[in-house]
Amino acid sequence: MQNKRKVLFLCTGNSARSQIAEALLRNLAGDSFEVFSAGTDPTDVHPQTFAVLEKFGIPRADLRSKNVTEFANQRFDYVISLCDKARLECRAYPTTGKKMDWHFEDPIQRRGPNPFELTLNDISSRLSMFVLIETKHKAPKIKLDPTQFFKSLTDELRLRCLMLIQYEGELCVCEMMAALQDEQPKVSRHLALLRKSGLLVDRRQGQWVYYRINPDLPAWAKLVLAQTTENNVAFIEQSIRQLDAMGERPNRVIQHCQSA
Repeated sequence: MQNKRKVLFLCTGNSARSQIAEALLRNLAGDSFEVFSAGTDPTDVHPQTFAVLEKFGIPRADLRSKNVTEFANQRFDYVISLCDKARLECRAYPTTGKKMDWHFEDPIQRRGPNPFELTLNDISSRLSMFVLIETKHKAPKIKLDPTQFFKSLTDELRLRCLMLIQYEGELCVCEMMAALQDEQPKVSRHLALLRKSGLLVDRRQGQWVYYRINPDLPAWAKLVLAQTTENNVAFIEQSIRQLDAMGERPNRVIQHCQSA
């Protein structure tokens, strides 16, 4: 613990963004950082904050809303504000090694579907770069050849798979079939190729297989996927509508899901 650098994430309500950042950094680099979060005007942690962390498999233990005054006179190596209001109210944090000002849209007020998932992806991409720079870990957890990475994006179906999973957070084969209106063997084959390339990881729930973006991808690859998806939603809009029209999703009626 003595060798860890202390990080404090600040937001207004300490109900969503700062809690997500705290949980993500602990999960990503808890061996290097001791992580806390607080609010200038704290409210209860939003239920969707817990839900999205659970959805992505991020431990949420000990998360609670805290007032910034709780950390008075404590020294932090980094104080990072995540909204403009907290940035202004804590402009001169007295015991800070480095003050950083980031800004993410409040997922509670963010328009469109899956606002908490998108916010988590945004914060995760920024934290990956933060860890890479501040810990001077130049080598990512996995080696990723940029040529192979971009080759994976040249096939339209594989690109749609990646963008849909980036947008939704996690999808199983039957959901991909509904979204893409394609047959199970073809969808499973492309998902297997993306997993083999290291872009996706899977998990089993009983006999069903669920896919998500590999959390150990280097920061540049995460950023490409996040920005490609966020700036080209129209490319997968019809697939999203077809997924929504699926009705009973596998988390509710698992027997409707096809095995990978």
